[in-house]
Formats: sequence, structure tokens, C-alpha cells
Amino acid sequence: MFRPKVPTNPTPPGLAIPLTVEPTATVRPGSPPAPVAESSTRSAVQLTPGTTLALVGGGTAVVLIVGAVLVSMLLAVAISGASVAVCAVVLRSMLASGRTHR
Repeated sequence: MFRPKVPTNPTPPGLAIPLTVEPTATVRPGSPPAPVAESSTRSAVQLTPGTTLALVGGGTAVVLIVGAVLVSMLLAVAISGASVAVCAVVLRSMLASGRTHR
């Protein structure tokens, strides 16, 4: 009931069945080729001074935001490390003073 049923492969993996190709269209020898539109030498994206300024401004904003996030994460790690170090020093001094006053 709970055993998986493995499907049987009708053809072994080493045998390849050749595919038959049927022609779908016939080419007449006397027909001229279809005209092709001339491709433009200009690029599809045109950079105007306004778009260049927008791209530079957007890139600068992304760099500043990512930098601020990374600096804040580094600052959070540094503050956490300093607070753990202060707690360790306080606990050490409390334990040392407790041993000497007995």
C-alpha cells in the first residue's frame, strides 16, 4: 500500500528512436526572396543628457543607501561587541571581589 510504484520504461535508455521529419512547406524556385528592412546603425537606447543625469543620480543613490546599510550593520556589531566586553569585565570584577571577601 505504501510502496512507491516505479513506472516501467518501454524502451531501454540505450536505444534511440529516430524521428521522422515531414516537410511542412514547399519552396518554389522562381519566387523572389522577401524584402528585408534595413537595420538602423543607431542603438535602440538613446542616452540624452537628462537620462544620463538620471542614471548617474540613481546609481549614486543606490551606492549611498547600500553604504549606509553596511555601515549601520558594522556599527551595530561593534556596539554589541563593546557591550559584551563591558559585561564580561563587570562580571569578572564581581566574581573576583566575591572570592576575596569570604
